Amino acid sequence: MKYYAGLDVSVKETSVCIVDETGAVCREVKVPSHPDDLVQVLTNPAWQFARVGLEAGPLSQWLFSGLVAAGLPAVCIETRHTKAFLKAQVNKTDRNDARGIAQMMRVNLFRPVHVKTLLSQKRRVLLTARKLLQEKAVAIENDIRGLLRNFGLKVGIVGTVAFDDRIRELIDGLSDLSAIIEPLLSARKMLRETFMVLHRKLVSLVRDDEDCRRLMTVPGVGPVVSLAFISTIDVPARFRNSRAVGPALGLTPVLHQSGESHRVGRISLCGDDMMRTLLFEAAQVMLTRVKKWSWLKAWAMNVAKRRGLRKAIVALARRLAVIMHRMWSDGTEFRWKRENSMPATA
Repeated sequence: MKYYAGLDVSVKETSVCIVDETGAVCREVKVPSHPDDLVQVLTNPAWQFARVGLEAGPLSQWLFSGLVAAGLPAVCIETRHTKAFLKAQVNKTDRNDARGIAQMMRVNLFRPVHVKTLLSQKRRVLLTARKLLQEKAVAIENDIRGLLRNFGLKVGIVGTVAFDDRIRELIDGLSDLSAIIEPLLSARKMLRETFMVLHRKLVSLVRDDEDCRRLMTVPGVGPVVSLAFISTIDVPARFRNSRAVGPALGLTPVLHQSGESHRVGRISLCGDDMMRTLLFEAAQVMLTRVKKWSWLKAWAMNVAKRRGLRKAIVALARRLAVIMHRMWSDGTEFRWKRENSMPATA
């Protein structure tokens, strides 16, 4: 007889439910959220598991890797799909959620999620840490501007390098303000220096990666966008068709159709927020800053004329994702002329 297991994971404990192929509950238990404890429960010779399901979350990659290493048929399932399935339950408890996930495994009613390789996870940590330091430094700069504005001191437009000098120029002779602002400037300086350490590490990784360098031949795509795309997609073979990358990154419109109603809404915004934002920025750079003309920019400019700049940026971001995936899969560089370019796939 086949058995199926559902894991409802929390930070401290994981609820485990085991059901047989008829749907009968065979065992329910709570164990610490650690791969070794889960493997100890699930490797009982009495259970011949067909699938072991756990919902995607902060601990899912770590737990999934441990279960797979132990030879268990683990499946990481999509969060929104799981939430919709479990919403039918009257009472939401960890025990009931584990039961629901186990039944999803039994009836094969789930949407699997790709678990990234360890290399992609480490690259993602680098990108996230770099972004965090950058955001904190910008937040301190904005707070300093706001604090000084209360006293009629306007910083104005100033670059990152000249920011400290401009602030000290404004507070010169104001000892009471200087005693407050100087610690903030010191904190900002430390954040900026640490940010540059991680940024140089990122650039070094991109310089040594052939796929990243190839993606950077696309106008508007730099080291951050290329490395983020590689770490987000992880394995290009995940997508049989390059067009599927757009929906996976939340760059396609939401369709609602029921009877006579047929509404096309905004983009779904599902998937990776960081990657989607970076693609928006790359599309905006291509349209507004890249001066060299290309068939892709000409296509986006035509869209802008018909639908407006904002929609053109979204459409270009989606097409960039498709083209970058095709380039990565085929091992080709970006082609500037339309007649020699890849077929339209947006």
